[in-house]
Amino acid sequence: MSADYQVHGSVAVITLNNPPVNGMGLATRTAAVDGIERALADEAVKAIVITGAGKAFSGGADIKEFNTPQALAEPNLHTLIATAEGSTKPVVAAIHTVCMGGGLELALGCHYRVAMPGAQIALPEVKLGLLPGAGGTQRLPRVLGLEMALNMIVSGTPVASEKLAKAGLFDELFGADADLLTSAVAFAEKIAAIRPLPKVRDRRVDYPNHEAFLQFSRNTVKAMSGPYPAPLECVETVAASVTMKFEDGLKFERERFIHLIQTTESKALRHAFFAERIAGKVPDVPADTPVRAIKSAAVIGAGTMGGGIAMNFVNAGIPVVMLETTQEALDKGLATIRKNYDNTMKKGKLTQEKFDQRMALLSGTLSYDEIGQADIVVEAVFEDMGVKETVFRQLDRVMKPGAILASNTSTLDLNRIAAFTARPQDVIGTHFFSPANVMKLLEIVRGAQTGKDVLATTLALSKKLKKTGVVSGVCDGFIGNRMIEQYSRQAGFLLEEGCLPEQVDKAVEKFGFAMGPFRMGDLAGNDIGWYIRKRRYIESPDISYSKTADLLCEMGRYGQKSGAGWYDYKAGDRKAYPNEQVNAMIVQHSADLGVGRRKVGDQEIVERLVYSMVNEAALILEEGIAMRASDIDMVYLTGYGFPLFRGGPMFYADTVGLPNVLSAIEKYARGLHGEAWKAAPLLLRLAREGQTFNG
Repeated sequence: MSADYQVHGSVAVITLNNPPVNGMGLATRTAAVDGIERALADEAVKAIVITGAGKAFSGGADIKEFNTPQALAEPNLHTLIATAEGSTKPVVAAIHTVCMGGGLELALGCHYRVAMPGAQIALPEVKLGLLPGAGGTQRLPRVLGLEMALNMIVSGTPVASEKLAKAGLFDELFGADADLLTSAVAFAEKIAAIRPLPKVRDRRVDYPNHEAFLQFSRNTVKAMSGPYPAPLECVETVAASVTMKFEDGLKFERERFIHLIQTTESKALRHAFFAERIAGKVPDVPADTPVRAIKSAAVIGAGTMGGGIAMNFVNAGIPVVMLETTQEALDKGLATIRKNYDNTMKKGKLTQEKFDQRMALLSGTLSYDEIGQADIVVEAVFEDMGVKETVFRQLDRVMKPGAILASNTSTLDLNRIAAFTARPQDVIGTHFFSPANVMKLLEIVRGAQTGKDVLATTLALSKKLKKTGVVSGVCDGFIGNRMIEQYSRQAGFLLEEGCLPEQVDKAVEKFGFAMGPFRMGDLAGNDIGWYIRKRRYIESPDISYSKTADLLCEMGRYGQKSGAGWYDYKAGDRKAYPNEQVNAMIVQHSADLGVGRRKVGDQEIVERLVYSMVNEAALILEEGIAMRASDIDMVYLTGYGFPLFRGGPMFYADTVGLPNVLSAIEKYARGLHGEAWKAAPLLLRLAREGQTFNG
């Protein structure tokens, strides 16, 4: 059973009970329908209350049933709502904490709604590329009015129940200290004899000059929704609540829902939704693995990365000490953090009280001996093995037993770093992405000897820091940077063959990336890639690179920080302005190589950049560096600006069809830089078998 049935006097109480958010799974729907029918058959019962156990009324659809036969099996959600609405005894929805999606649609099908303050009310389906499919677009406007309902449905944003107190959604909003069940039963007893039973479907949506308002809404939503079809479909279905009879509106809503569920954009958003939830699950680290307490932290290095990492801990209420080698560097780092919080406060996004609290959690030191009692220490120093060795030998000396020693390395061998200590089981990689206080991704690197409790603790910490933690094995560059290296290599080769930075960036940004490779290089700092390539030239002399990026750095053009990179930047302006000198250098370099420049189409640019990453990702999967294709997608969606509506590189490859991806790779292998295109064995096998990465 996924719903409990009890009788309180003359009121039957049906409690949805499907943790964690009482999702409307088949068992829950069945038990709720059975409960209503049981109450109708009992002459002593005069009214029915539906509520939710634990921390939700209902969060809507049961995500465990997505894409399974149970999701559509009878009684489906429409049947449950029709049963509640058609009940000959009044049905009262007693709402608390969370009432979203199908949960709100069920509440709208009940005759009455009562609620506690602080309950989060939403129809968030648009965030999965869908629209409410069980009457939400038809009933909510009949209760809240056209404008408010449209705003809620198109945005999917939760609204606190007290903000809807006077909007007509609730028949009663109880006080914060009330007992919901007692109050709901008393309300049900009070209205038990009232007839006829009020039904939302019988109401009209009155909005003067609705045609003009709806056209304005269409224009606004179309301009803002970009590649996503769902927001505009939401407008059209809500419009049906005004222009059609209720039953016709329901039918239209269902048609548009079925259309949206088949779109690539919705499939991509749903893929991302599930990918994020599964990313933290590691097969050999059970959910009940003991975790270490993280009550204090230390960060080595107060530069841009170290400061951003420190802010993450402070934002989560964890006191942090930053260590630097000089007082000047420490003061500068602390001042930057203060300035960041100050700017947030000026924008009205942080109160003075919160500002004071956060700054009080932050301190600095020049001595390793003063950080020894921290529960976790994150090293954020220069990306050089010699520098890392010095730091980790010191950490091994001073840190208390059981402290987690974390490295923010983005490419280096974590097992070598762990070997600088006598406690490799306590060492883990925590690769934050810049700016660390903003970017969602935390690449968690599991060393050969990293303890399971250390991994479990770091995954739990990532949630506390509001990050998406994705686990990677040890290899050069881990998941994200190992793939981006192939992307960057192709970008360089495209310059040699006929492109200029602006064309490449525009093609990739049109595809949906937040930034093209050259604008990204300027933002991150071109000198960082230069340093890594210099190491590559020694360690992997057989791998070819375009020398254009090296020539750029030799010109002193390191990116935004130097005011000049692939592009020029003006003071206080982050806009990228093409530079003739850089473009001339690129054209000259092609001539020096004896390469005749040609016209390269946008399709080739996108395919070469994206498929080079996909091919490398197939190797990463095969080697076990990533546990799942969806983990790779999560890295790229949350850390590298891959377009969400395309679902990540692996999902995108699945969408295109792996045989088509393989065919393109084989074509580019016959081109000028063919040595960079050897199809990964996993890609070959899946393409031949007609399978997918995310199958």
